[in-house]
Amino acid sequence: MSPEKQRIAIAKACGWTAKRDSNGWWRAVHKLTGNAMAARLSERSVWSVGIPDYLNDLNAMHEAEQVLTPKYEPAKGESQWGEYLGWLGFCGENKTREVYECVTATAAQRAQAFLRTLGLWQETPTQPQ
Repeated sequence: MSPEKQRIAIAKACGWTAKRDSNGWWRAVHKLTGNAMAARLSERSVWSVGIPDYLNDLNAMHEAEQVLTPKYEPAKGESQWGEYLGWLGFCGENKTREVYECVTATAAQRAQAFLRTLGLWQETPTQPQ
């Protein structure tokens, strides 16, 4: 999954949308808070410039993690957080599911685990599972 597609998928999962204003410019808007990117963007650039840099910013990923359900849900078998932590351990170099892998995970590893948890990850031929 390309970095751009990862960022867009995470942004949409976190409530970001792209909206056109009355002047014809596009803005990334968070639907829960109503916060909008101040810059005037083209439709093409709104998703690349107007959303947080989830793959390189741990603070942005911390905010994204807040959408995961913390509670155990019998229908799902475990909480999204439990599944997320499992994927975090799997995203490390050794794929050992060790606790330290979760603590030291990079923003990019957290992004991949987040997308896998929500069922949004798409494999590409060049990426191993």
